Amino acid sequence: MEDVNPLPEGRKAAKKRVRSDPAGEERNRRKNARKLAVLGAEDEAVQRLEAQVFGTEHELLDRLAQGEELGASLLEAEPEGESESEGEEPRRPRAPAWVDEDDERVEEVDMTHRYRRSLVRGGAESSMTTERLQRRMREEFQKSMGGTPLWAEPGRRRKTAPEEEEEEEDLLRKTGNLLASSDSLPSGVLKMKKCLHANSARPSENRLTAVQFHPSAQVVMTAGLDQSISLFQVDGKSNPKIQSIHLERFPVHRAAFSSDGESVIATSLRNRMFYVYDMMEGRVSPVHSVRGLNESRVKEFSVCPDGGALLLTGTGGYLHLLTLKTMEVVRSMKINGNVSGVAFSGDGSRFFTNSEDGEVYVWDVRSSRCINRFADDGCVRGTSIAASADGRFLACGSQSGVVNIYSQEACLSSANPKPLKAVMNLLTAATSLAFNPTSEILAIASREEDDAVRLVHLRSMSVFSNFPVANRKLLHRAACLHFSPHSGFFSLANNKGHAPLFRLLHYKDF
Repeated sequence: MEDVNPLPEGRKAAKKRVRSDPAGEERNRRKNARKLAVLGAEDEAVQRLEAQVFGTEHELLDRLAQGEELGASLLEAEPEGESESEGEEPRRPRAPAWVDEDDERVEEVDMTHRYRRSLVRGGAESSMTTERLQRRMREEFQKSMGGTPLWAEPGRRRKTAPEEEEEEEDLLRKTGNLLASSDSLPSGVLKMKKCLHANSARPSENRLTAVQFHPSAQVVMTAGLDQSISLFQVDGKSNPKIQSIHLERFPVHRAAFSSDGESVIATSLRNRMFYVYDMMEGRVSPVHSVRGLNESRVKEFSVCPDGGALLLTGTGGYLHLLTLKTMEVVRSMKINGNVSGVAFSGDGSRFFTNSEDGEVYVWDVRSSRCINRFADDGCVRGTSIAASADGRFLACGSQSGVVNIYSQEACLSSANPKPLKAVMNLLTAATSLAFNPTSEILAIASREEDDAVRLVHLRSMSVFSNFPVANRKLLHRAACLHFSPHSGFFSLANNKGHAPLFRLLHYKDF
């Protein structure tokens, strides 16, 4: 029986050392060899193969022991808390992609505004620098959140591979458009900026009746009952006047650019004569008569987008197609009732008309043949019509203020097409309709009520909630609506002689 002596206090028990027994190991080896021989797994060929691959049994045990010692030494040599690989470089501090000079200016912010009163800590703080206001807002946010949230800490971010990090920094250095130009317009709130009036350099003394952007130049044209046509350069800041012409005893009712953008055609209220203003030569030419036209007055017209042709609206439901080159009527068409509005398709191969009887006619320009006719759904009296440039939509306005939006494809073939949407946001007659060039927005307006203008998001068939601004009469009574060639700007002509101008921030070009 072995003596068990108690260990002195404070000393740890040492691990028992296992004494090697060579004789016992040899006996076990022979015993195992006999078992393998019985199973037929220890023949000479197998032994030679094992010796070549693994070495002898003693050599294999020695190598395994050396591997354990090497692994232990590596673990002891590794510094505690160091987990990054050898090839990973320390993170470089980020440099800003650009420096905005406006950010460096010290500006004072009025703290008496009702939205900022909660940030004031003393009665004497009537103003504050933007930098100090930013710190104050950050402190209030951290106080309400109980500290800085993890997502707001700049140091806490998922580690990425060096290649991903370089790509990320390259992306942050770019200042161009990261999104494709074809990205669809979001619904709900339309991002826009109110600019100086398009005709601020020369406001009209009477009601404006026309506003239109030039098809290729950054120019806008206005015309009105003050007997003038004016051209302005559009920059959104000063909008300087380019030229203004006066037409003696000729209050302009309708004015529009020709399809090539080289001329302006203007008609009046009670005149058979109309004017053609050649902007290239600076010449204003009155057209007293048109061969083949038997009308007492020329008031409404539409410009054909394909070629130098005009479609004049006559009386008694007549429509006259004339060429600007020869000033003669090439063909005439007729509908039942009086014509309320005319709209060409984007390619100019067809045009649509609606009547005061509430019917819509579809015409082929080449053959002058009516290819379809249908009743506008729920309409008693039509007042306006517009077609989208991409050939998808047709909008029909009515005396009740309802605007029906149809599929153009259905209007070409169906005898009773159903509207995709009936817009009921106007309470008075829908007198003006206009699609933007990308066919994402439909502008609708009534000249019978102040600020009766709405912008419809066509993909969702919903009205933008932030236009016009509530309780602020900025638009007054709109008589004409138009978008710039790439939808960057939107303007209208109102009864105060102004052309309010808006920058649509979703679109990057003019």
